[in-house]
Amino acid sequence: MQAISSAQDLHAKDVSLPGLWKQRKKEVKEVEEQAGAPVLAMSWLNRGTNFSSAEREELRLEGLLPPVIESLELQAERVMSQLREPNKTDLQRYSILNQLLSSNQTLYYKVLCDNIEELAPIVYTPTVGEACLKFDRIYRAPLGLYLSSFRHRGRFEEVLSNWPSHNVQIIVVTDGSRILGLGDLGTNGIGISIGKVALYVAGGGFHPEHSLPIVLDVGCNNPRIVEDKFYLGERRPRLGGDEYFGVIDEFTKAVKALWPNALLQFEDFQTERAFEILHRHRSKLLCFNDDIQGTGAVVTSGFVNGMKFQKTPLDEARVVFYGAGSSAVGVADQIATYMQQKAGISNEEARRRIFMVDSKGLITATRGDKLPEHKQRYARNDGTPDMKDLKDIIAHVKPHALIGLSAAGPSWPQPVIEELCAHVPCPLVFPLSNPTDKAEITAEQAYTWSKGQCVFASGSPFAPVEVGAERYMPGQANNVFVFPGIGFGSVMAKAKAVTDEMLVAASQAVADAVSGELLDQKQIYPNISELREVSAQVAAAVARAAHECGVSQLAEAPADWLDYVTSRMWAPEGRTTKASGMAVHAVNGMPRARSGPHLRPHAHPSGLPVHP
Repeated sequence: MQAISSAQDLHAKDVSLPGLWKQRKKEVKEVEEQAGAPVLAMSWLNRGTNFSSAEREELRLEGLLPPVIESLELQAERVMSQLREPNKTDLQRYSILNQLLSSNQTLYYKVLCDNIEELAPIVYTPTVGEACLKFDRIYRAPLGLYLSSFRHRGRFEEVLSNWPSHNVQIIVVTDGSRILGLGDLGTNGIGISIGKVALYVAGGGFHPEHSLPIVLDVGCNNPRIVEDKFYLGERRPRLGGDEYFGVIDEFTKAVKALWPNALLQFEDFQTERAFEILHRHRSKLLCFNDDIQGTGAVVTSGFVNGMKFQKTPLDEARVVFYGAGSSAVGVADQIATYMQQKAGISNEEARRRIFMVDSKGLITATRGDKLPEHKQRYARNDGTPDMKDLKDIIAHVKPHALIGLSAAGPSWPQPVIEELCAHVPCPLVFPLSNPTDKAEITAEQAYTWSKGQCVFASGSPFAPVEVGAERYMPGQANNVFVFPGIGFGSVMAKAKAVTDEMLVAASQAVADAVSGELLDQKQIYPNISELREVSAQVAAAVARAAHECGVSQLAEAPADWLDYVTSRMWAPEGRTTKASGMAVHAVNGMPRARSGPHLRPHAHPSGLPVHP
């Protein structure tokens, strides 16, 4: 990694001060200092027709751009007009946005921030599923870092240091082994890391220059993928056993050495390995697994609000999980932890309120098969009979909530929903499997078969449903409500680890973001249009919890946690351009120059410069 050698770079690695010019590496600074056409080729620097006359002259861009000078808003309007053309498919819209990401990140994030409700399903689920299946065929630009366990083993730190920022704050890594419900997609899975990073920036306020998507190539066992002539990854069998975990160990050590205060998020790892990786590393560096812990936190928040709507005391709630993989067990663990901390019951008693169902039926200690460790702690050993049929299980348990994380597709027929409603007036129906065609039930089926009784939330978005004279707005238990805030709060608190207390705080913050008026309408999640505000609340709660449980490394706690995190959230309107010793700042849409060498103030979301 480029050495930090001057007094000017003292804070280059300070994760709580994002966006400083000194945090750029030498090769990026040289592009800006030398100016000319290379500025337009670097997505961090390029703003296209938004460059002012003064900037074009200083950066030697005159003639390299059309003569018109456009506001960021007008540029974004043009992009949206392209995306909204009726003949476009969602995959084509995804490709347009990725092309923009590779050429002009300021404009990309302006478009995404201002249209998050419309575009989140394009940059992430459900469209990202199709994009990952075809990523090698729609490839135009790398958009992240590709780390090969075959070519780069023993040199991970050297290869990672090629990323052009001293201060990496957030890393999303996948090994491509279990992409959504689609299985092993190898390096095509980098689409997941790219989409997650985009939402960390647009939803959580991370600075794009300090956000890094990675795919860790450990091989691929999917013949359809590796035999495709366009496949971009290693055409070798997937590593296993000690060799695989040795690769993970080297990778995490390299991340820790280069960026000791960055948050590393593991994404879409195969179930057994996901639990083992989290167990091995969560106390060694700042990391978490969104499939296990993020999904758990966001579903817990919906569960909490659902229990409020039902008026069911937490210590009386009964939950049936359909599916027992990493996401399902992660959700169950989070709900149990929340019940333990908020309802004053033991974790053992909380787990007894949870009933797990896998492909063989209700998980019990008497079923006769060998259970993996993550299932063992939810195996019934209280005399509950062995049952396979879901309707029979619901009749026996009489659950307040039915949560699906099976990736099995349609699997909750009408008799199951009718049985659920026979015991609880307003049961929670949560088909959370992604993408949409993997969901256990549709919103229309759930509302129709429950006669509008159920409280519904899915993993992928569904359109509003009309049953008789009533119109219902399906909720979405979207991890995007929690992971940007968990990440930003953890990093801004300089946390040493992501603790259970921090995850409970995230769940509570999302639940509290839903007004009583929305809850009365059976809406148990915030509107995604409010994502930025919700993420700030989550980040503040997570940072506060990190300080209270003793894992924050800040010298002292801020007087106001919310003000502290929001003052450090990046927004596309707040950007600077260095040109020949001059920094030009956008203030209320009007450029102004400030003299002084290497003056790079951090930008407040308002667009006003804030000097560290």
